[in-house]
Amino acid sequence: MTQPQFMSEQHDILTDVIFKPSAFYNQRPQGCDIDLLVIHCISLPEGQYGLPYIEDLFLGCLDCTKHPSFIDLQGLEVSAHFLIKRNGQVLQFVPMNQRAWHAGVSNFAGRDNCNDFSIGIELEGTDQSDFTQVQYQALAKTTRQIMALYPKITLERIVGHSDIAPGRKTDPGIGFNWKTYKQLVRDIE
Repeated sequence: MTQPQFMSEQHDILTDVIFKPSAFYNQRPQGCDIDLLVIHCISLPEGQYGLPYIEDLFLGCLDCTKHPSFIDLQGLEVSAHFLIKRNGQVLQFVPMNQRAWHAGVSNFAGRDNCNDFSIGIELEGTDQSDFTQVQYQALAKTTRQIMALYPKITLERIVGHSDIAPGRKTDPGIGFNWKTYKQLVRDIE
């Protein structure tokens, strides 16, 4: 497998993505290993795609008057490391060595606060929708790049938001094909 390329000497921003820096992140706890990958999904408004509102939310400039469903998002400070759009375009909002605010109240294998030790990837979609083939391909490629950087992230340590926040979150949802995704990750050399 070819090694990931980076925008900077810091090795935290991939070169083959569009980087749009979010202000919604902070430092990870001292000595905390990054060893979990969390898959999410999001659409704003729900079920509508190709609009700028997800990016606006992660960048802190969402105009909450644009749609009635946005009222609950007023003042929300949230981010993910990556967003993969329906067309396979990958955007990065937070350097991987920093803590993005994607998981909320969460627990994995007895450890709380998954933001501390995870990388979050949002897929443009809903927890009821299928995802596109190009999204799976982009997700698999990005996953392999992350795994090369953070070898403690294995296929067994890739989970959905629903796995770390059961009862509170349902994404990436019933339309996400874990078997297809993990096979694509395995196939990339």
